[in-house]
Amino acid sequence: MNRFFFLLSVVLLMGMHSAAQTQVKRPMTPSDVYRLRSVSDLQVSPDGGWIAYVLSTVDSVKDRSNADLWMVSGDGSQSVQLTNSPDGERQPRFSPDGRFLSFMAKRGEDKNSQVYLLDRRGGEAIRATEVKGEIVEHRWFPDGSALLLTIKEASTADTAASKVRRPHVIDRYHFKEDDEGYRDRRTTHLYRFTLATKALDTLTTGAFDESQAAVSPDGRLIAFVSNRTSDPDRNENTAVYVMEARPGAPARQLTDWPGTESTPVWSPDGKRIAYLQSSSDEPFTMYGQRLLAVISPDGGTPTVLSASLDRPASTPRWSSNTSLATVMADDRQTPLVSFEVPAGRNRRLLDGERSISNLQWDSKNGRWLMMISTPQRPAEIFALKGSTLAQLTKLHDDFLTPLQLANVTGFQSTSSDGAVISSILYRPADMAPGKRLPLVFVIHGGPVGQDDFGFAVTPHVLAGAGYAVAVVNYRGSSGRGVAFTRAIYGDWGILEVKDILGAADHLVKEGIADPDRMGIGGWSYGGISTNFVMASDRRFKAAVSGAGSSLQFSMYGSDQYIKQYDVELGVPWKNTEKWTKVSYPFFQADRITTPTLFMASEDDFNVPVIGAEQMYQALKHTGVPTELVIYPGQHHGLSVPSYIKDRLERNIRWYDRYLKP
Repeated sequence: MNRFFFLLSVVLLMGMHSAAQTQVKRPMTPSDVYRLRSVSDLQVSPDGGWIAYVLSTVDSVKDRSNADLWMVSGDGSQSVQLTNSPDGERQPRFSPDGRFLSFMAKRGEDKNSQVYLLDRRGGEAIRATEVKGEIVEHRWFPDGSALLLTIKEASTADTAASKVRRPHVIDRYHFKEDDEGYRDRRTTHLYRFTLATKALDTLTTGAFDESQAAVSPDGRLIAFVSNRTSDPDRNENTAVYVMEARPGAPARQLTDWPGTESTPVWSPDGKRIAYLQSSSDEPFTMYGQRLLAVISPDGGTPTVLSASLDRPASTPRWSSNTSLATVMADDRQTPLVSFEVPAGRNRRLLDGERSISNLQWDSKNGRWLMMISTPQRPAEIFALKGSTLAQLTKLHDDFLTPLQLANVTGFQSTSSDGAVISSILYRPADMAPGKRLPLVFVIHGGPVGQDDFGFAVTPHVLAGAGYAVAVVNYRGSSGRGVAFTRAIYGDWGILEVKDILGAADHLVKEGIADPDRMGIGGWSYGGISTNFVMASDRRFKAAVSGAGSSLQFSMYGSDQYIKQYDVELGVPWKNTEKWTKVSYPFFQADRITTPTLFMASEDDFNVPVIGAEQMYQALKHTGVPTELVIYPGQHHGLSVPSYIKDRLERNIRWYDRYLKP
C-alpha cells in the first residue's frame, strides 16, 4: 500500500514537472518591446575565430535602450559580453593583428564619443583619443599603427559661462535635418590618428564634407565620398574620391555620375573599388535604386554590374579579387547575390522568405556572415559556407519562448487598373478556419522601401490583439524595379490608394477580412497614405495616422525635403496646381468620415508635427471623432521604449473602439 502511494506521488510529480515545462503560449503584446533585443554591426576577427557585434537591450527602469559589445565564437559555441556600461558602445572594429577591439563610447568626462581600445587579453578599455569634435567613424590602417577618423568640427553653440545656447544663425539652403536639427556650417573631415604618439594629422580641409572613408589594403590610399558641387545643399551629387593617406595630398575625383555615388569598398588586392551608383541622374535620387558598380582606383570607365537585374543593391562586400556580393531587395525578399568581376555574371547565394542584412566576408573560413530575420524570429547571426547555412546565435530564445506569434503568408492582389501588388498577411495563430476577422492595414513609410519577410513588431502585436494585418508594397515601393518605384513620382495618393483598396477587396473576397470592420494606419509616408485613403474612400471604420501630413504647402521650408520638392514638385508659387493636388486630403477633409487618431513627434524635422496638428484640427472642426497624441522630445523615429509601447497600446485601443464594438 505504501509502495502504491509512493509510485502515485512520483507519477504526479512527473506530470507537474511536464506541465511546467509545457508553458502555455500567449500572443505578443506591446509590453514585449521591453524584452526585445537587437543585434547590429557585425565584425569578424582577422583570424576568423570570433565575431563582434552590438547588442541593444531595453532598460525599463531608466526607460531607454543601451548598447553593449559582445562576441560569439566562429562556431557559435561561446558568447562573451565585452562591455557593460550605462552609456553604451558602438562601432566595434578589430585591429589588423586581432589584439585590440576598438569602439566608440562616451564615458566619464567625455563631452563627445571617443575611441576606446580593449585589449583582448584582458583588462579595462583604455581611451585612445581626446578629440574635441564629433568622431563620426573610425577605421584601422592596415599596419595597425594608426586610425582613420572622420570628425565633425566641434560645436560652439553653448557658452561656457551660462550654458545658454546661442541663437541659431542660418544661411544654408538645406537648413534642417531630423536628428541633426538646424544645420550650421561645421564641416566633417578626415584625420590620421597615430596611436603611439597620439598625433592627429589633418588629411582633408575646406568647405566640403567627407564621409564613408575606406583605406586601401596597402594603407597608401583612401577612398571617400563627397559632394563638391557649387552648392551641395541643392543636390545629392556625391562622388567617390581617392587621395594618398598623408597630410596635404590632393583629392582626385574618381567617379562622375550626375546622381549619387556612395559606399566605396576596396578589393583585397587594392586594384578595384566597388561602390553604389544611383539609377537616376537627377539632383534628387530617391525614386530610383542603388546599382552595384566597380572602378579602378586609377580612374577610367566604371563597370555597372547589377543594372540588368533592376533591383536595388546594398552593402557590397568582396570575397576575392574577382568576386563580390551584395544584398538586394526583390519583391518582399532580400536575396544575397554574388557577381563576377569584370564579367558581371551573377547568381543567388541565398534567398527565400527571410530578411538578410549586415553582410561581412570571413576570409579565413571562406564564408559569408550576416544577420537573418524571419517572420517568426528577430535577427540572429548566421554563417553561409557554400550552400550550408548555420545559425551562430540564439539571442531571442527567451523572448520567443512564451509567445504564440501570428501566421505569416505572402499574397498578391490586382488593383483596379490591373497592377499586380505584393503584400504580406499576418493572422492570429488561433484564428478559426473560415472566420472573417477585423482587418488592419499597416502602411510602410518611405515611400521607397519594402515590407519584407523579416520580423515585424507592429503586425505581430496587432495580430495578437485579434486582428488580421496586411502590409502592402504599393507602387512607389522598392523591390519591383525602377518603373514601379517611379510610378508615383510627383503624383501622390492615387496609385497607392488603388493598390491598398485592391488588397482590401482581395482579402474580403478570400473570406479573410470582415468588410465592415477594416482599419488603416501607418507612420511617415504611411501616415500620408492613410490620409489619402481616408479622403478617397469611406470603407475604413478606424484610422491611425502617424507622423503624416496633408497640407503640403505648409511643409515647404518646415521639413527637410527641400531638394525633393525642387525636383519633383517645383516651388509652390509657380506650381500651385501640383501642390494642391498632393494636398488632396486636407482640401477634402470634409469628405472624411473615418474616426482617426493622429500621432506625431514633437521635435520631428522629417515630417513636422504641424502635419498631424492640421489634420486633427480639420476633423475636430467637421465633427469626426479624432484625437492627437504628441510624443515629447522625439524625432521622426521614437526612441523612448515607453513611448513605443504607448504607441502600440493606443493603436489597439483605437481600433478596438471602432472595429470591435
